[in-house]
Amino acid sequence: MVLGRVWLGVALAASLNVSAADDLGGLLDVASPVPAAGTGLHGFVDLSAARAYESPSHWSKLRVRGELEATGRLNERVKWKLGARLDADAAPDIEDDIYPLAVRRDLRSEAQVREAYLDISHGSWDYRIGRQHVVWGEMVGLFFADVVSARDLREFYLPEFDQMRIPQWAARAEYFGNDWHLEALWIPFPSYDNIGKPGGEFYPFETPAGATIAGEETPSNRLGNMNWGLRGTALVSGWDVSAFYYRSTDVMQTFYRTSAAPLIFVPRHDRIRQIGATFSKDMGRFVLKGEAVHTHGRQFNTTDLSAPFGLRPSGTLDYVVGVDVPIAGTWRINAQYYARAFFNHADALGVDRNEQGATLLVNHAFSDALEAEILVVSSLNREDYMLRPKVVWQMTPQWRGTAGMDVFGGQRSGLFERYDASDRIYLELRRDF
Repeated sequence: MVLGRVWLGVALAASLNVSAADDLGGLLDVASPVPAAGTGLHGFVDLSAARAYESPSHWSKLRVRGELEATGRLNERVKWKLGARLDADAAPDIEDDIYPLAVRRDLRSEAQVREAYLDISHGSWDYRIGRQHVVWGEMVGLFFADVVSARDLREFYLPEFDQMRIPQWAARAEYFGNDWHLEALWIPFPSYDNIGKPGGEFYPFETPAGATIAGEETPSNRLGNMNWGLRGTALVSGWDVSAFYYRSTDVMQTFYRTSAAPLIFVPRHDRIRQIGATFSKDMGRFVLKGEAVHTHGRQFNTTDLSAPFGLRPSGTLDYVVGVDVPIAGTWRINAQYYARAFFNHADALGVDRNEQGATLLVNHAFSDALEAEILVVSSLNREDYMLRPKVVWQMTPQWRGTAGMDVFGGQRSGLFERYDASDRIYLELRRDF
C-alpha cells in the first residue's frame, strides 16, 4: 500500500510539475486525514423477475443484484471511491431446456468491481485515476455519442443505462475555464461490450444455419491497442456544445468469418477512430438536444462470399436530434429522430444506405410517488419496433417498485424483430440504502 502511494506520488509530481517535497506531500498526506464523517457508504439491493410469454414461455430473469459503494477523502484535495456488484440469477438453471450450458454458466452469478478511483484536484485541473464511468453523450433509449462506455448487452438496451454501462480503467485530466472545459482521456486496459454467449436471448449476431461461433478474441494490452481521446465543451450564447476525437479498439464486436467449411465466426474488435459533437439548448418551452459521430475503421458483415472474412469496411455517420418537453409539471414528452449513413454502402450489407428511426417517450406523474411511462423505438425504413410501457411506484424514499413490458416486433430483417420471441413482462423491487 505504501509503495503504491509512493509510485502514484512520483507520477503525479511529473504530470502536475510540482515539488514532491511540497505540493505533492500536501496532495497525498494521510497523516492529516479528513474526519471520519467525510466517509460515506451506500448502495442498493434489487430483485428482478422477467417472464418471456411467447411460446415456449419461460423465465427470462430471476435475479438478485447487490451493489455497494464507499466514498471518502484522504485530504482536502484527494477523494476516493470504491464500488462492487454481485449478481445471482436463478432463471438460467430453472430453464435448462431453454438456455445452452454456456449461457447458464455466464448468467447464473457474477461479481465485479464497478468504480475504483482517486479524484485529485490541483488548481484548475482535476484528475481521476482508476476504474470509472466516462459519459460523453446521453440520449433516450439508444447510445450515440457515448462512445467510451462499454456496455452489458446481455439484456439488449433494456436496463437503465447507468446499470448497463461497464466502467473503463482510465486516467482522465480535466481543465475548467470560464464557460469552457477540456478533457484528456487515456485507457490502457480497455473494457469491451459484454454480449454473453451464443444462444442467449439477446445475443447480437444471427448465426447462419450450421455455423459455429468461436470464443471472443480481445486485443493484447500493448501500446497500439490502448484508447485515448480529447474532448472540449463550451457554453456559447446559451448553447452547451462539445466536440471530441476518440481513438480506440472498438467496444463492439465484429464477427469475422474465419472458415467457410465448416462455417466459423470469431468475435474480434476493430481499431477505429471517431469524431463527434453534441449540443443542447434550453429553448424555454422545451430543451433541444443532438449528437453526431463519424466512425472510421469499423467493418460490417456482408452476404458477399468474396469479401475477406465476410466483412465490408464502411465509414458511418450516426446522428440524432431530439426535444424534451415538460407539460403542466406532470407530463414529459421526449421525441427523437436518429439515423446512420453508410459511406461505402453495398446491397450485400442487408441495410439501406441511410437507416433512419424515431423514438417517442411519454411520462406522466400521477403523484410524487406514482408515475407511468411508455417508450417506443421504431425504424423508419421498415416495420420494426420496440415498445416499453412501465409503471414506477416510489413507495418510500428507500423502496421502489417497477412493473412493465418489453415488446419487439416487425419484419424479420429488422433489429428489434429478431428478439420477438423474447417479449416479456417484468417486476422489480429495489431497496436503496
